[in-house]
Amino acid sequence: MSKIRITKQFNFETGHALYGYDGKCKNVHGHSYKLSVTVIGTPITDSSNVKFGMVIDFSDLKKIVREEIVDIFDHATVFNQNTPHIELAKELQSRDHHVILVDYQPTSENMVIDFAAKIKSRLPQNIALHSLRLQETETSFAEWFQSDN
Repeated sequence: MSKIRITKQFNFETGHALYGYDGKCKNVHGHSYKLSVTVIGTPITDSSNVKFGMVIDFSDLKKIVREEIVDIFDHATVFNQNTPHIELAKELQSRDHHVILVDYQPTSENMVIDFAAKIKSRLPQNIALHSLRLQETETSFAEWFQSDN
């Protein structure tokens, strides 16, 4: 049976700051992220299965990505927990802002690595994560491919 790739796209708004960076992104700012999640598998061949002909139900993939990424990162501000931004993060949290502290510099590159690990841990055994594309602006994105890892 042929292997088929399917892709689901997601949108979310997230703020971040890159501590120690030598450009504008050292300041707290936000992006309208677009995340494309591509999985690979073989379509279900059991005609008695309600998911007959599907690699994975798009709604099942949507549930995983929403729970692991979108619902957590949407309208949050992400800071590296190991930088002086921790003081700003605590101040924002004390004012009831949604802050995420991560153990990496919150670049698109590092975020896509984090997202890949989270999504892979939730996929059914017969489905593999093929790739992720995290678009930060209209002209800038980071990609993760299983074949590269």
